[in-house]
Amino acid sequence: MLTARNVISCNFSTLPSLALRNPKLKIQLQTHNPKTRKFAPKIVSGFVSSLKSFNAKTPVPMFQKKGSLHICHSSLKEDSTKSELRGSGNGGEGRDWTTSILLFVLWGALMYYVFFLAPNQTPFRDKYFLEKLLNLKGDDGFRMNQVLVSLWYIMGLWPLVYGMLLLPTGRSAKSKIPAWPFLVLSFFLGVYALIPYFVLWQPPPPPVEETELRTWPLNFMESKVTSAATLAAGAAIIIYAGLATGADWTEFFQYFRESKFIHIMSLDFSLLSAFAPFWVYNDMTTRKWFDNGSWLLLVSLVPFLGPAVYILLRPSLSTTAISESPSE
Repeated sequence: MLTARNVISCNFSTLPSLALRNPKLKIQLQTHNPKTRKFAPKIVSGFVSSLKSFNAKTPVPMFQKKGSLHICHSSLKEDSTKSELRGSGNGGEGRDWTTSILLFVLWGALMYYVFFLAPNQTPFRDKYFLEKLLNLKGDDGFRMNQVLVSLWYIMGLWPLVYGMLLLPTGRSAKSKIPAWPFLVLSFFLGVYALIPYFVLWQPPPPPVEETELRTWPLNFMESKVTSAATLAAGAAIIIYAGLATGADWTEFFQYFRESKFIHIMSLDFSLLSAFAPFWVYNDMTTRKWFDNGSWLLLVSLVPFLGPAVYILLRPSLSTTAISESPSE
């Protein structure tokens, strides 16, 4: 009932003085509601005491004249409006940190596993394999495992795929944390460098200017030539791994159980494949292409090839789609 009225009387003590000056008003006050005489004494006394406490707590302005009727407006509606404005923001206090906390816990568990629990039975062989893969050793007659070579080279293409998914639709607007340092580190550390960015990421992406699309690195990341070359190189590497013999695969699984280097690199590939469908979905919705390209979400579940196919088929970035996203 109080919220239905925006104007209430605050100076109840002025009503008797008005009644004395105007006898007709006194009669109207007395005969307005005869049922009020039937109130129990305890209820009346409680009501009067509440009025006294209300008047005692409410200061009377200095400029108020004696015998005047002071009108005040209800602030319930105003307070509710202010609370709605405070709660309407997307960042800061209103953000749900549950996903970030879970990702941080996952990253911490991965770091613990990599440093303390991963198998490490062949450290000298791992060093030899790394030197061979980096072409730091000449031809000594040893044949490198075909599956291992394929895994090594495709891990060099994954950061490029994530770069085309995170720049610019995966950039963080509110936290002001750039994505490119994490992408650069991912060439050396893989998903272990990208997960911290996932923890700090806060959508939506910032607006993109037309001139920005014509400069580095967006002009490279948005180029269909880049996406086609990435898909072709990845497909060739996967075909090369698929042509490996059964003995190569058996040997690779033996390396996986013994070698820390190969073990954590295989885990890196699996996690990059698992996170990719989410970033495909994020890129798709930002480009407002979900209605036409939603079927590619199933394709993106295919490791590496799925996200690479989506990047090749997706429409060019629309500056309007980015600029219309709400950002603060």
